[in-house]
Amino acid sequence: MATVEDTTASHDLYDLTDEHRAMREMVRQMAQERIAPRAAEIDEKAEYPQDIRKLFAEHDLLGLPFSEEHGGTGTDMVMLMIAIEEVAAACASSSLIIAVQDLGSLPIRLFGTDEQKSRWLPKLASGEWAPAFALSEPEAGSDPGGMRTRAVRDGDEWVINGQKNWITNLGVADFYCVFAVTDPEQGHSRGISCFVVPSDTPGLSIGKPEHKMGIRGSPTGSPSFEDCRVPAENLIGEENRGFRVAMSTLDRSRLGVAAQALGIAQGATDYAVEYAKERKQFGKPISELQAIQFKIADMETGNAAGRELLYKAAAKVDRVEADMGKYSAMAKLFCGDHAMRTTVEAVQVLGGYGYVKEYPVERMMRDAKITQIYEGTNQIQRVVIAKRLLST
Repeated sequence: MATVEDTTASHDLYDLTDEHRAMREMVRQMAQERIAPRAAEIDEKAEYPQDIRKLFAEHDLLGLPFSEEHGGTGTDMVMLMIAIEEVAAACASSSLIIAVQDLGSLPIRLFGTDEQKSRWLPKLASGEWAPAFALSEPEAGSDPGGMRTRAVRDGDEWVINGQKNWITNLGVADFYCVFAVTDPEQGHSRGISCFVVPSDTPGLSIGKPEHKMGIRGSPTGSPSFEDCRVPAENLIGEENRGFRVAMSTLDRSRLGVAAQALGIAQGATDYAVEYAKERKQFGKPISELQAIQFKIADMETGNAAGRELLYKAAAKVDRVEADMGKYSAMAKLFCGDHAMRTTVEAVQVLGGYGYVKEYPVERMMRDAKITQIYEGTNQIQRVVIAKRLLST
């Protein structure tokens, strides 16, 4: 029988330290005072908020994914999730600035050489540079095996041709981590390699950003590559092992989507609660109506459950536990679906006011939808979870 001491030491547990709590309060205050007042304008104009990015850099939030050796904060995954969650409660577009610092740099942090890390990571950690992760294509979204982008070795260079799709930080990124087929003979999801392609590489064309339903302040689009030449030393990891690079990255980075979704849900819940206290119908606040109380109770219960799952999954990633991929998929699945349900309910609590742009919950509902889609649809997450269970 396990003793109390044994249980406390279990690897299944995570703990929020005073440092975590202080970070949460700092980011929450920043989000409420500096980001929330800009959120509607960012959405309306569909412009990347460079002022918010600068604010994050000044407060070391862009250094959260990085080690102290490379100029980062050296803090854990839980800290990163807290920051994304708190920003997303005010503005989902702004939270993606932090999340993509993680996503776009993970291939280098996980598989890069010491020289590659020293070359690229410090400028990311300082906020001077922004990265992008270029895996998806017009015909290869959930199925990387359908990838058509090709890279051919030519002496000391690789020549890349093809097109990517749904790439976040389009036109903002200083480099793209690009996945391309380097050995077509290897078959489905094999023979893929990863390359760092600087944004000023000749032959790299950005194109126009997509006009999206939500997260409109984060540019997304389809960069194309025409005879783009990159040095051989820009290959990340082993040649033809890029699929492993991509999947190892997504096992970790999808937690950023879960944190974004949770933040959106919490922001919608908080707004609905305050609105319900003030809005009067039938001579009393609608917060006294059981129908409203039940909605709010379900919303907050889901927030609490999602937070426990997210933080546990983040702790597993920090410890590189064998089941971290399953837990990150569960966190992304649960928090994404919960964000969609919660924002729909928040709109319902506000009634007609919830449907107009004067109030933030309609924006939150539009922002929530993407968390069920990108970095692996929630249907794909169910496949990941089931395969991990059934293969044991």
